[in-house]
Amino acid sequence: QVQLVESGGGFVQAGGSLRLSCLASGRTFSTYGMGWFRQAPGKEREFVATISTSKINTRYADSVKGRFTISRDNAKNTVYLQMNSLKPEDTAVYYCAGRPLVIATQATQYDYWGQGTQVTVSS
Repeated sequence: QVQLVESGGGFVQAGGSLRLSCLASGRTFSTYGMGWFRQAPGKEREFVATISTSKINTRYADSVKGRFTISRDNAKNTVYLQMNSLKPEDTAVYYCAGRPLVIATQATQYDYWGQGTQVTVSS
């Protein structure tokens, strides 16, 4: 069982930056593929980024490529999402998710979820 707790959300002006963190419980974090998803009001949850256990493989949604960077520190049981050049359309609740071994881009493929952290970008 893995528990995930996100932090780092907040209010920022367009063009600004935020770094989200997701702290995982348990000793098996390094064996989990991790992902970030987001959900805006009235919209479905959408994929943002994912990173493999070894950190070698990452994938991003087209909408965030070149602006967001996912990373992880297995010694700290933490995955990060660095968000630069934020836009109003990035406003959403951001969720951290985990699944054993391999990465994935579909929300239904993840077993564990955090409670979410709100990111609001003003124009």
